[in-house]
Amino acid sequence: MDIAGSTKLAVLAVLAEGVLGYPQSLYAMIGHPVSWIGRLIAIAERALNQKKRSAAARFASGAAALAILLLIAAGAARLAEAGIAALGLARPLPLLLNALAAASLIAQRSLDDHVFAVRQSLEKGIEEGREAVAKIVGRDVDTLDASSVASAAIESVAESFCDGVVAPAFWIAAFGLAGGLCHKTINTADSMIGHRTVRYAAFGFAAAKLDDLVNFAPARLSALLVAAACLLTKGASLKGALRTLWRDSSGHPSPNAGWPEAAFAGALGLRIAGPRSYEGVNVTDAPIGDGNRACAKDIERALALYRRACLVHWLALIAILLAIARF
Repeated sequence: MDIAGSTKLAVLAVLAEGVLGYPQSLYAMIGHPVSWIGRLIAIAERALNQKKRSAAARFASGAAALAILLLIAAGAARLAEAGIAALGLARPLPLLLNALAAASLIAQRSLDDHVFAVRQSLEKGIEEGREAVAKIVGRDVDTLDASSVASAAIESVAESFCDGVVAPAFWIAAFGLAGGLCHKTINTADSMIGHRTVRYAAFGFAAAKLDDLVNFAPARLSALLVAAACLLTKGASLKGALRTLWRDSSGHPSPNAGWPEAAFAGALGLRIAGPRSYEGVNVTDAPIGDGNRACAKDIERALALYRRACLVHWLALIAILLAIARF
């Protein structure tokens, strides 16, 4: 598939996921690519990440496991494309079927649903809010207050706009279905084993670093898309987004997450991130933004900005496709 074809695939995949999402009935029947990948990662981690092994051996095992998973992902994507081609369907049906497959790798609608659920749950009480936000963040939630729950949800919107929307579309546009599925494999591995804890520091090192690499360009692109979306969002500040991007984006321990988080924080006039804990290990990150602490209503404001950023992203993909077709 040439670059024009893969970009068209990304445009259709983003549109299909935005309209259809990933139906719960389909998930109940066959699961989801992330759940399939997650099972393979969990199997590899249990078999290879043993405490008695040296850190070097665990690092090598983690890197080898990730390489094998990427080969499986690329092979599965090529098989899916070949299977669709073998059906002998008239155009444009093969492209549409490939787009539906690629849409499963994008999470713009499901992210919206999960974050909105945090807003609704937080209205019911802090325990309900903690339970809802625990589904979308990896940090310890037992001691979070209402503001910290809201902040975690907004940080998830920001980071996942990159990881779950812009980045998979970027790699689909670059390399087709295989590019998207390999990105999803790397991102899922990072979310499961890429933590700086005693258990995962060595085994998940390769996954964490490769995730940093593949999200480097999409993170910066996502921040610019959020800034552009400020022009379409009531109460969002383009000046605030750009100022906070310039000042705070590099202060995050991740080379990528700070970019969309800073854009959201500055646009909404909030202070997010800061100290938190993972599996009892405290992480003393600096806060992002210099505004107010987040509250439940700010989750709605973040979702409004996020939805417009998704629209700007889709329009940008169309513009790129038209430019490619012209030249």
